[in-house]
Formats: sequence, C-alpha cells, structure tokens
Amino acid sequence: MTSVSSALPGPALQAARSAVQAALAEHPEANIPPPPAKAGAKDGDAEALEPGEIQEVDMQAQAETIRTVFSDPKNFNVKHPLYSPWTLWFDSPATKGRNLPQTPSTAFPQTPLPQTPGAHAALGWMEDIKRVISFDSVEEFWGLYNNIVPPSQLPQKANYYLFKEGIIPAWEDEANKLGGKWSIQLPKDKNRSNVDKMWLYTMLAAIGETFDPFLTDPDAPPGSPSLVTGVIVSTRPQFYRLSIWTRLAPANDEDPLRARVEAVGKHFKMAVLGYSDTQKLAGPLATEVEFLSHKDSEKKKTAKKIVV
Repeated sequence: MTSVSSALPGPALQAARSAVQAALAEHPEANIPPPPAKAGAKDGDAEALEPGEIQEVDMQAQAETIRTVFSDPKNFNVKHPLYSPWTLWFDSPATKGRNLPQTPSTAFPQTPLPQTPGAHAALGWMEDIKRVISFDSVEEFWGLYNNIVPPSQLPQKANYYLFKEGIIPAWEDEANKLGGKWSIQLPKDKNRSNVDKMWLYTMLAAIGETFDPFLTDPDAPPGSPSLVTGVIVSTRPQFYRLSIWTRLAPANDEDPLRARVEAVGKHFKMAVLGYSDTQKLAGPLATEVEFLSHKDSEKKKTAKKIVV
C-alpha cells in the first residue's frame, strides 16, 4: 500500500491522514503495531508523557500496516463494509430437487430460507431457489463474484437473484409486495459478450446504493431505505433479462413517487447499461427499459408500463 507521503499537498495529506485515522477507529482488529516509545521512556511505560502532553502518532508508519484487498488480495486486514448486507440466490432446471446450486461454485454453504411471512407465502415457488451466500463487504462480494459462473455461461432458464439480506426474491415478501420492477430484455445472440458486464455493473450499483438518488437528497428523512430491494439476471433460450426490483410503485401518473421511480430507471438505462437517454432499444426479442408494478404484472394485457 502506498504510504502517506509528506510530499503530498497540504490538503491532500490531511485528507489521507484523516482517512487512515477513520480506518483505524473503525477497525481496531487490524494488525497495527503500537507507536514507538518516547525517548527516555522506562520499560513498561511506552509513552512516559509529561502531564498535559499529547503523544504524537506516526501516521505514515500506521498507514503502511493497513492492508486492503486492493493492496494485498490474500492477506488484507481491513475490509470495506457495505451499506447493507446482501444475499445471492440461484435457480435453474439443474437445481430442481437439489440441495445446492449445481452451476455456481458449491464452495459456499447452503443456508436456510429466512423465516418471514413472505417466505411462507412463497414457499412452494421458493423450493427450487437456492440461497447461495450472504455478504456485507466489498471483499466478500468480489470473492463471490470470482467464484460463480457468469450469466453468459449459465444454462437456459437459469436465474441469479441478488437481494438485500432478509428479503426473498418473491412478490409475496413484505418488502416487495407493494413494489414493482424495472426490466430490459436483450437478444441473446447480440448481447452474449455484453451481458456479464451489464450484470456486474447492475450488482455494483445495487450494493453501492447508487440506483436511488433520493438517498443523497438533503431533504430525505434520516435512515430512509433505498427503493431497490434486489436485482435479477435471467437466461432464456433466445434472450437475457435484467431486472431491478423496488419496494414501492407509483399508484398513478400524478403520484409523487413516480419521479423517484423513474430516476431509478434512468440511472439503470444510462449509468449502468450505458445507453443514451433518448436511445430506442425495442426490437425483435428486445424491449425498452420498462417499469411495471407487481400487481399490474398479474394483469398483463391491461397493465400500463413506465418507459424511459
């Protein structure tokens, strides 16, 4: 790891030192050696400070002992926590009646279905969906991502579901039942080389909490939850589908929630998938980026979609 250098400009040096201090405060378990003893200190008295004197800390020495996954992928001692813990789920024809996902790495232990009202309501449908692993740090996410099969290599009719811990990928879950989903359908033959990157960027936007701009609104109540509850990628014989699930859906065109939901869809289309605001995407086996509430999904023909 690059040390905090005194050659940095003053503001940059102060920012670097503040970051190191914050890391030390949040991760006392890190393998940080004690500061050197003051000259003249007695054995057993590392500081031997005069009354009112403050011990100077060698920030450069401490910074050099902090190892992150970016500087040492195997022996890091500081992790980067996520805003919320997440769980990856998986299903495919190969998992029906099995105890573990067959396509992703079986190195991750199977964990039981959460005991929630939504889980019980969706129990029949959830029997074939396997809970792969939960994680709550950047390092654990990359460890997971680097050990599972990418969407482009999944069998037909397979699905990855990445949902916030405690929320199952089912409409019946309390966090989903009043919501809906943004989705896009992509022809398989034209997007086989792009779908893995699209899915990665979708997951990163989800765990990084960048989909919902309301979270950074200064007028938002403290602790407001993100609209996004989970993201899904599905493989089908002729197309891929990417989806973003939300916990709420606008009741009508005048609902103030509509602007917030549309912002999620626009971020998905432009910042995550890389399309322009005005680009038209519909075509054979392809759709625009569309939103539909879970309640309207059941109506199908009479449902009205929001399109960005």
